[in-house]
Amino acid sequence: MNAAAVRRLEAADDAPSPCISVCEMDPRSGYCRGCLRTLDEIAAWSVLDVDTKRAVLAMLPSRRAGQPDSPR
Repeated sequence: MNAAAVRRLEAADDAPSPCISVCEMDPRSGYCRGCLRTLDEIAAWSVLDVDTKRAVLAMLPSRRAGQPDSPR
């Protein structure tokens, strides 16, 4: 395994995906009803750097507050 692969694995451990396998987009908010990410955030997750992932994760509580029917 090369150094870049190791860094990707370490980054993934530092900012895990918030996916809970409830994959349904809310057309009103534009967020996934399960993880509260946008389609762009979901699509890019595997290539985002750890700081960007953490920034997305930091936004989820405020998104959740605006989504009373969220499964979490």
